[in-house]
Order: sequence, then C-alpha cells, then structure tokens
Amino acid sequence: PGVMALVQIIIWTTLTSVSIVREKEMGTMEILLVSPFKPTYVVLAKAVPYLALSLIDLIIILLLSVFLLDMPIRGNIILLFLESTLFIICCLSLGLLISSVTRTQQIAMMVSMMGMMLPTILFTGFIFPLENMPVPLQVISNVVPSRWFYVIIKAVMLKGLGIGVIWKETLVLAGMTTALLIISIKSFKTRLS
Repeated sequence: PGVMALVQIIIWTTLTSVSIVREKEMGTMEILLVSPFKPTYVVLAKAVPYLALSLIDLIIILLLSVFLLDMPIRGNIILLFLESTLFIICCLSLGLLISSVTRTQQIAMMVSMMGMMLPTILFTGFIFPLENMPVPLQVISNVVPSRWFYVIIKAVMLKGLGIGVIWKETLVLAGMTTALLIISIKSFKTRLS
C-alpha cells in the first residue's frame, strides 16, 4: 500500500504538472486561449487522458500485487477502486495546480517530484510511524494527501475494512481533491505574460 501511494502520487502529479507548462513553452497556449472553450474545460481536458491512463495503471498495480507479490485484497475491490480513483483525481489536481503556477517544465517536474516524494515518504507512516514523530510534524502530515490514502488503502486492502471505518479519511481526501481542483482552475491564467 505504501509503494502504491508513492508510485501514484509521483507519476500522476509529475505527468500532469508538465501538461499546461508544455503548452506555454511550445507556444500553443495562445491557440487554446483564443478558442471558444472556457479555461475550466482546458484544465479538465488536460486531466482526462491522465485519468484514463492512471486507472489502467491502477489495475496493473493491483494485478501485480495479487498475482506476482501474492498479496490478497481482503476488502471490497469496488471500494478500493473508488478510493484509489479519488486519490488519483487528487494527484491530478495537484499536478494541474503546479502546472498552472510554474513557468517551465523543469521547474514543474522538480516541484512535483521533490515536493511530493519526500512528504509521501516521510509523512504517510509508510517508513516512519506517525505516532513516533514530534507533534509539529504530525500536524504537517495532515496536509499531505498520500497520508490519508495510505490509511485508506491499508484498511481496505490489508484489513478488509469497509467505508464505515474509513469515511473520515475519505471525506478529508475528497475535501483536498475539491480544494485542489478549484484552486488549479482559478489559478489558470487566461492571459500570457
């Protein structure tokens, strides 16, 4: 579960973070801005292909974990898929936000790789238990989306628990996803500098 959270947040945040920046660097953003589409549609259109790819990636990860690593999925597979989809949308929203506020692909990749990999490794409980960390670090861990996904995925995949146990974490992740999506759409600039 920890590797699953790490792989998904790094890959999908990084890939999405270069999507809008690439258009700016290639000079095709002007075409998108003068098109009749609203900025919301442009931002969401950048995320939809990555969402489809990430769902395929999720299926591959789950198949590898069951058949290659011999790790059974004890919980409801549909709940696992829905929770993972929510986390993927959160990762894509975060990548779109990074892409909207950065100027070059290199900066976007550095921010998404380093800005997501270290907090995911340190603040999810994947390597270091959160209970053993100082209180300020425990508070900081609450803003890392993969921390909540790690709790969800452990509960569903390893313990076989249902939505009745993880509904708080699901609400936190849904709130983060909504906030990141709204902020990334609002931060999308309709004028080039």
